[in-house]
Amino acid sequence: MTVLGWIQALVFFAVIMALTPPLGGFLQRVMEGERHVLLRPLGFLERLVLRLAGVDPAEQSWPRYATALLGFSGLSLLVTFVMQRVQHLLPLNPQSLGAVEALSAFDTAVSFTTNTNWQGYAGETTMSYLTQMAGLAWQNFVSAAAGLAVAMALARGLTRPASGAGPATIGNFWLDLTRATVYVLLPISLVVALAFASRGVIQNFSPSLQLTTLEGETQVLAMGPAASQEAIKQLGTNGGGFFNANAAHPFENPDPLTNLLSMLLIFAIPAALTFTFGRMAKSPRQGWALFAAMSVLFFAGLTVAYGAEAHDHPLARVAGAAPGAGHLEGKETRFGVAGSALYAVVTTDASCGAVNAMHDSFSPLGGLALLANIQLGEVIFGGVGAGLYGMLVMVVLAVFIAGLMVGRTPEYLGKKIEARDVKLAMLYTLVVPLAILVPAAWSAVAPHGLASLNNAGPHGLGEILYAYTSAAGNNGSAFAGLDANTPWYNLTLALAMLAGRFLMIVPVLALAGSFAAKKAAPPGPGTLPTDGALFVVLLLGVIVIVGALTFFPVLSLGPIVEHFLVGAGQVF
Repeated sequence: MTVLGWIQALVFFAVIMALTPPLGGFLQRVMEGERHVLLRPLGFLERLVLRLAGVDPAEQSWPRYATALLGFSGLSLLVTFVMQRVQHLLPLNPQSLGAVEALSAFDTAVSFTTNTNWQGYAGETTMSYLTQMAGLAWQNFVSAAAGLAVAMALARGLTRPASGAGPATIGNFWLDLTRATVYVLLPISLVVALAFASRGVIQNFSPSLQLTTLEGETQVLAMGPAASQEAIKQLGTNGGGFFNANAAHPFENPDPLTNLLSMLLIFAIPAALTFTFGRMAKSPRQGWALFAAMSVLFFAGLTVAYGAEAHDHPLARVAGAAPGAGHLEGKETRFGVAGSALYAVVTTDASCGAVNAMHDSFSPLGGLALLANIQLGEVIFGGVGAGLYGMLVMVVLAVFIAGLMVGRTPEYLGKKIEARDVKLAMLYTLVVPLAILVPAAWSAVAPHGLASLNNAGPHGLGEILYAYTSAAGNNGSAFAGLDANTPWYNLTLALAMLAGRFLMIVPVLALAGSFAAKKAAPPGPGTLPTDGALFVVLLLGVIVIVGALTFFPVLSLGPIVEHFLVGAGQVF
């Protein structure tokens, strides 16, 4: 590790901290229907969309909110699937690419609908420009907006006083979806796309170029509207690459400035939502406590990953590499070890999945840090919306455990945490382990799972584990030594993505409805403060213990044992 590498990380984090209050305040005003700076210029668009869609703006109970979200997501999935299957009949296909194979199209449609953006294909040789824009980029917007809507629904349930008349409500999904898209995702993406294009990210409809190299060989350069998709893929924590090489491709990520801007976009909204929550709770310290817990986990993961990658590979000197260079395999020389490690930690913390280096080439401990980031439950800033509601579920568990320890009824923001709330929180925490461990265990012993591996031993197990971890955690990055574009993996990864998104969203919305119906009591002498350092430590303990108890056994058989074997000179 170098001083310059840590300065890069600290500058990045300082900018995120500076952006959090203004962006968080803006999000609160937008999503709560208050006056904000974009209301006058873009208000007509919100009204037009709602009028054309025939939206009833009335507040919804949690079952109606969930029904609207699931129905919209299901229809979006179907449209994206059909578009891939008929893309050879549609315009903006200069390469004359054929229809996407059915299971691959299903896997991709599920992937983008769930904000995972797992890709078992090479984008530049599989998807037409129209499919990339109207199918995949469209999902980048609405899946991110849906996640933000769910986070706001839970925040309202926790912070609003009970109405006392009629069913408890948590907002209106259609209003939340429209406002998040019109006022937040669209305008920021437009500005960022122009910034990316100015730095060299391509944006055109040209067919692929066939060029002659200096050696006299033919090289094909893929073209396309990359800048527009790059902007929303980062801002919406989607991660799907226009090109197969993702953010390691110079047409997607040309230089260190675009690399930094990409990372800032990935963390911007998830970090700002902690401030949004503090504003809604009328206690900014509540939001900063969540931000502090996320920050500790971020720096812990960065220390492990950067430290592991900054060390020379045990076999590097045997191969004649210069000492002190670090573990350079699979990394772009434009970004180096520090830039690659920071990007990898950011993208796995935020369930984004964009990559500027090959995660499969990371050292065993570096790969372990990336796996752990996702397996902790998408709470280290997390995806747009998903990070906040995932952390709030952990808060409910932490407050409940604290109440058990002191023998008092647990309360959060003045609302009692009862048995039903804890059951919903536990249901949420059990979905991801089941969606990861069951299909991973099956794939590790079944011929149709093992046939896709390029590596044996613990690294091969790590590749399978990372695939299902990324799918269930709605991340989308991969240990790409696994060929996942097979019927078995397309189907099982799609099911893991659906479980990791919607089987977690429904308990969250049920939890929001439960809290929305409760009256808040003023804090008393026995109330646990949830805005201080002690609670942050308790919250971190709950997050780490839940993750460690669940995944440590399989991690010990994968990257941990691989670390010791590599140190002894054995590779896979």
